[in-house]
Amino acid sequence: MEEPLAMEERPQTEIPSSLPLLPVRDIVVFPYMVLPLFVGRDVSIKAIEEALAGNRMIFLTTQKTQDIELPKPEELHSVGTVGMIMRMLKLPDERIKILVQGLAKARILNYTQSEPFYTVNIEKIVDANIAQPSLEHEALMRTTKESLEQLVSLGKVIMPDVLTVIENLDEPGRLADIIASNLGLKVETTQEVLEIADPLKRLSRIREVLAKEHEVLSMQQKIQAQAKGEMDKTQREYFLREQLKAIQKELGELDDRAEEVSEFRTRMNDAKMPEKVLKECEKQLKRLEKMHPDAAESGTVRTYLEWMVDLPWSHRSQDNLNIKEATKVLHHDHYDLEKVKERILEYLAVRKLKEKMKGPILCFVGPPGVGKTSLGKSIAKALGREFIRISLGGTRDEAEIRGHRRTYVGALPGRIIQGLKQAGTNNPVFMLDEIDKVGMDFRGDPSAALLEVLDPEQNHAFTDHYLSVPFDLSDVMFITTANLTDPILSALRDRMEIISIPGYSEEEKLGIAQRYLIPRQLEEHGISEDHLRLTEPVIQQIISHYTREAGVRNLEREIANVMRKIAKRVAEGRTTRSTVSPSTLNKYLGAPKFLPEQEQEHDEVGVVTGLAWTESGGDVLYIEASSIKGKGQLTLTGHLGEVMKESAQAALSYIRTQAKTLNISPEFFSKKDIHIHVPAGAIPKDGPSAGITMATALASSLSNIPTRRDVAMTGEVTLRGRVLPIGGLKEKILAAKRAKLTCIILPKRNEKDLDDIPKHLLKDLDFVFVESMAEVLKAALRQPSKTRVSHKTMNGKSPTARRTIVKPSRARPTQRRKLTSRKSSAR
Repeated sequence: MEEPLAMEERPQTEIPSSLPLLPVRDIVVFPYMVLPLFVGRDVSIKAIEEALAGNRMIFLTTQKTQDIELPKPEELHSVGTVGMIMRMLKLPDERIKILVQGLAKARILNYTQSEPFYTVNIEKIVDANIAQPSLEHEALMRTTKESLEQLVSLGKVIMPDVLTVIENLDEPGRLADIIASNLGLKVETTQEVLEIADPLKRLSRIREVLAKEHEVLSMQQKIQAQAKGEMDKTQREYFLREQLKAIQKELGELDDRAEEVSEFRTRMNDAKMPEKVLKECEKQLKRLEKMHPDAAESGTVRTYLEWMVDLPWSHRSQDNLNIKEATKVLHHDHYDLEKVKERILEYLAVRKLKEKMKGPILCFVGPPGVGKTSLGKSIAKALGREFIRISLGGTRDEAEIRGHRRTYVGALPGRIIQGLKQAGTNNPVFMLDEIDKVGMDFRGDPSAALLEVLDPEQNHAFTDHYLSVPFDLSDVMFITTANLTDPILSALRDRMEIISIPGYSEEEKLGIAQRYLIPRQLEEHGISEDHLRLTEPVIQQIISHYTREAGVRNLEREIANVMRKIAKRVAEGRTTRSTVSPSTLNKYLGAPKFLPEQEQEHDEVGVVTGLAWTESGGDVLYIEASSIKGKGQLTLTGHLGEVMKESAQAALSYIRTQAKTLNISPEFFSKKDIHIHVPAGAIPKDGPSAGITMATALASSLSNIPTRRDVAMTGEVTLRGRVLPIGGLKEKILAAKRAKLTCIILPKRNEKDLDDIPKHLLKDLDFVFVESMAEVLKAALRQPSKTRVSHKTMNGKSPTARRTIVKPSRARPTQRRKLTSRKSSAR
């Protein structure tokens, strides 16, 4: 729509009561206004043709919504302007251009025709007469004209001839109309002014509009002045930099220095660094600008800036908070390990409910080969995060964690910052492997340096020596692994959530082999199930006769050994399927490397079955004791450690105090030498948990009472005969099951630990919980003259995992009273 032309005097023309209607979109027509209109709608063209065929008058009203092509009566304003079509021109694109002069305001009474165009009955709106101009009237007109002049001085564009007409007007209604039609206001505001019948009220409304426009233009001018100032400053800096560049070029310096600085500045802005970090980078960048390219320090500063712009200060990966999907991933990648999986799903659940939370610090403790490292990868996969692993085994330099200061030649950030740069995000899953293998020397203690990294209360501002600015590690999920917790610094251990991952039972190893190891080795050796079939008995034989470990690494090696021989056959052209049976397994793997411990054929005097913890998942020890003629000396053999030797001394001291109870002559200890031997003498053994086993062996040997061959035991003994708790319970139970023992004597304080043992391991086992050595002897020594009370369940069903406690003060010497008896599934 074009701008309105200069105003003309309204011709004295009589206005009919019925006229064709022309809807206009984006302008409000006032009386005395002369303006061109472009018409393209068929309805509007027909209305114009009707007007030209008659008195050339047409009623102009504005649409309420501009984007409606064919407006309905309720979508048009009822107040408009009667216009006179002065000229008409047909355009090549079938549109019509007309020149219209506004005559008078009018209101629609009703619509008399809707096809092919609208025809309306109208009522002319006449401004109220002002009898005598008052002071208020004069002041309002003068103030309005002055406000308009101020707008023009602030840059508002109004045609000069319009300003001349306004200056000579003394009618408030006409003044308000001409100003409203030339200010370029919104259609809603202009229509509002048109509909006000009282001239003074209309002019007062125009005064308010002018005041608002004045505020807008003043603010606009202020913004333009500020922008111009910034632009002038930028231009000045540009000219200065160009001059500096020319000077550097004359001095023979590199031309690409400015380009390099500009690239660094762009990358700094893209990295979205914290304000403190950005300030340090700007400082170093200005130093780089002033340095000669050949200066030694120039390379150091450039390397520092490269590290700073490459670090993920604000870039983070989106967490996968779908609990069901994460559960599916964890179950697919790992067998069992329910506690670890549950802990990860708990973290996901809390993270879903609370967006900002500190990353957990988990520590997986367990023997080698149980899947601690691969579990970290599965956690990262389940969370949808990047996975970074660094091995701390053998690390002795604190700078490996905190980095080197930039004053040193070849300085680099620590491995934590290097890992984050490699990940590209500030919230990866970060695995610190073998944290128990960290050492220390004159270069510092890396474990102490990890105190800040692995503390959720401090690592939000971790400061690397190389960066010298804080980096937020609070979103990183740290996972550490260790074989033992004892070597870990106590303050560091306190900062981590310890999750124990014990060794696998034979049943669990079988499941892992069938679900993970065999399919993976088939793929790695290029063969399929069409070439090889490994039956379940074969896998069990490999587990029991060719491996002795807590994890499954050696098991996978033995399976791979079988696969290689099958792959060789396939490569030679043999396509028939090979089936490995237990009888033919030695052809593939050779003679068995390990044989299960043989069961004792009958009860013996001085021989007791003990349970020991080992990294390979626990073992059975047959501790032997015998007495020979001598002078009361104690001989210990079997490569025993100092703690185990002291346990033997304590056991002997206890037996000597109980000589009368055991019917041992007091002179026996001065006339006999006592020898305790632990077989497999080439293997070092240590620890206090064999105390009750050695005490029982001594009691059996000296009292000549045989021990039960189906009973195994573990526990620490004191001089007063108290039985203290032990660790490694799961591994010891596994060893007892492998040896086909049915009864295990455990310290009473270890009874609660059975809740953490898998239910299938407790099947067909009888547990006797004791608090004193007297209870151990009553349960372990065979009393030929007495019969034992049979075990029955509370519901008359055969027991699976049985718990029994001996109380000597109330039970007969050979009787045991059962406290609980239930199926293992109830645990």
